Amino acid sequence: MRLSVIIKTLNEQANIERAIRSALDAVAAVGSGEVIVADSKSTDRTCEIAAQFPVRIVQLSHAEDRCCGVGAQLGYAVAQGEYLYILDGDMTFEPGFVEAAIAALEQDSGLAGVGGQVREMNLDNEEFVNRAQRRLAHFEPGQVDRLDMGGLYRRSALAQVGYFTNQNLHAYEEFELAARLASAGWRLRRLDHPGICHYGHTETSYRLLAKRWTSRYAWGCGELLRQSLGKPHLSFVLTRLHVYRLYFAVLVWCFAAATFVLLAAVNGTPLLALAGLGMLALPVLLMSLRRKSLARGLYAVSAWGVFSAGLLAGLLAKPRREPTDSVRCVSLK
Repeated sequence: MRLSVIIKTLNEQANIERAIRSALDAVAAVGSGEVIVADSKSTDRTCEIAAQFPVRIVQLSHAEDRCCGVGAQLGYAVAQGEYLYILDGDMTFEPGFVEAAIAALEQDSGLAGVGGQVREMNLDNEEFVNRAQRRLAHFEPGQVDRLDMGGLYRRSALAQVGYFTNQNLHAYEEFELAARLASAGWRLRRLDHPGICHYGHTETSYRLLAKRWTSRYAWGCGELLRQSLGKPHLSFVLTRLHVYRLYFAVLVWCFAAATFVLLAAVNGTPLLALAGLGMLALPVLLMSLRRKSLARGLYAVSAWGVFSAGLLAGLLAKPRREPTDSVRCVSLK
């Protein structure tokens, strides 16, 4: 079989039909393949809608296993394609991308995966506005160190590194995959070709930020670090994921500010308290000036705080399962 498209879903009833139709078109364009809906125990009509199409549906058996890293691994367990694509339920393929990606993999035997250009369709949320404006290096055409937002992977490369995505990770699952592939000598590439449209979350910025914490998405960088300890790809993780420097700096800064406030309370020194509060306010001021907006500056610093706390929480969290363990699931179709 040529292609397996794995669509990760959790309560995607508003998007799933669009994603499936896009995936079926991609399979038809390359001649043979399958579409697998890997569902994280949705509580809406996602699976009911998906069942109306010629797709395979597998679903987690236990809701507590939900995380970003489990979806691709769930689909990988039943996939048969020579090439595999991770597609989120709120994404669609751009015409011609899968054919171009397969051609690139066939022309270069050292490539493990290929991505395309990402078009953000929802720019009402601060997170997605920032993502669209920053133009990070790994979203530029050429050789990249990760394929965030999905990619087409060579099955033989995935088999060599043991598993598709780590089912303990609530985020950074594609980065962890990239780290393992790089350690095994494989390369990744992003084409200068439209790849996918991402419709994203429709929540307000702060509601989404709260969701990032309650879903443990914010814990992902800490979980990644813990899962990488003692592994050959640890140096790749520490040197390539630059948010660690930011989040550790935020933690040190907050600790120093809290120390000033605590000393002020113990010694009755108002100046120390003002110094501590000033330290907390300074990043907001600087980011507001940089982004020319108090609201955007405040949101940026709030996000730093949430994800820095998540770094600690994820680092301390005990992994639930071994990455190579079978995913607990049932087949619905």
